[in-house]
Amino acid sequence: MIKRLMVANRGEIAVRIIRSCKELGIETVAVYSTADKDALHVRLADIAVCIGPPKSAQSYLSVPALITTAVRTGCEAVHPGVGFLSENSNFAREVKKAGLIWIGPNPDVIDLLGDKVTARDTALKYGLPVTPGSPGPIAKKDEAVAVARECGYPVIIKAASGGGGKGMRIVWKDDDLEENLTIASNEALANFSDGTVYIEKYLQNPRHVELQVIADGKGGVAILGERDCSVQRNHQKLIEESPSPGVTPAMRDAMSSGARNLFSSLKYCGAGTIEFLVVGEAFYFMEVNARIQVEHPVSEFVTGTDLIREQILVCCGQPMTIDPDNVQLSGWSIEARINALSPGKVTRLDVPGGPGVRFDSFLYTGATVSPHYDSMVGKLIVHDSDRQKALTKLLRAIDELKIDGVPVNTETQKKILSSAIFRSGQFGTGIYAQLEATL
Repeated sequence: MIKRLMVANRGEIAVRIIRSCKELGIETVAVYSTADKDALHVRLADIAVCIGPPKSAQSYLSVPALITTAVRTGCEAVHPGVGFLSENSNFAREVKKAGLIWIGPNPDVIDLLGDKVTARDTALKYGLPVTPGSPGPIAKKDEAVAVARECGYPVIIKAASGGGGKGMRIVWKDDDLEENLTIASNEALANFSDGTVYIEKYLQNPRHVELQVIADGKGGVAILGERDCSVQRNHQKLIEESPSPGVTPAMRDAMSSGARNLFSSLKYCGAGTIEFLVVGEAFYFMEVNARIQVEHPVSEFVTGTDLIREQILVCCGQPMTIDPDNVQLSGWSIEARINALSPGKVTRLDVPGGPGVRFDSFLYTGATVSPHYDSMVGKLIVHDSDRQKALTKLLRAIDELKIDGVPVNTETQKKILSSAIFRSGQFGTGIYAQLEATL
């Protein structure tokens, strides 16, 4: 087993990785920008190295700085976390070229799955249903009109690279296609350095459901149940739960069978997520995230598995400790993302506790929330025997969570969780818009 690993990330995911590494007996090297010099991941790591100024392009996205740090500190592996370079195949190749282990799938597999147009083709090849759409990239209005008319309006223009709602535009008629193609392409270019876009049929108010996967790179694939991520604002997830209240056992089996075939055929290694849009009993392949996900703790709760540990083990050539043929799901887990509404310094932090309550965060009293990075400052996750009990527990835990000095979105989360539509379990990705007037 490896002795030292570099975490090429920051924030709560860096803290999460460091904790699993400590339990595995692996020393960790943290990297940080000057804005993060007092960050929690810097304090917890065995070694910490400043790699640049606050701007991500000069620090967390600087491949030369990251590779140099990993090599000079004697690391044997690099964990990319989430976001930043976690799905960047060029970074993965540079890591491997430096003689280090990449905690993730093979770079060629990332290429197959990272570009959404290529991923659609790959999914079709292995028998997964996809939403109707363009067979490849779209650049001209005439092509776009032909595809849109064949699919039927509304349609959605999507960036081939990236995610998080960037480079996405919903179009309802021919006259709006050309302008929105240009806007989506320019936005994609600005955010992902790739202006390629494609078109799909826009499914109105579907569920957003994803399966958690761990694979050993040799064809062995464990499916650790599904997560429902339908509660979103501007395509940014707010609340996640496992299992999904809208997935039947038959649907779960069908999704799992298709996912297992895809990941096994690609000899996928590490943690990954396959995402679907669900309408009634029908489901359509959306994308694969070739990395660990922010919302992985809900899957950890319902399966009793440390997914970061499993990810590190299989990528280092160790066998899975999970039996792919005997994954047991227990109870219900719900996660609320805690987002800062503005930067600031934490003057008070009261963390909720009790059985089945977990708060993943980089915050501590005195910590600074920087304006330079993502607004998520933590994740409050609970687990109980059923959905109603988990929901009650999460509302109690949110009430206990006190963060002074930095305004956060806990009141909005409470209103969503308390709403009749969320409690019913019968909702899709349009739930936030339905509730917005009350939030």
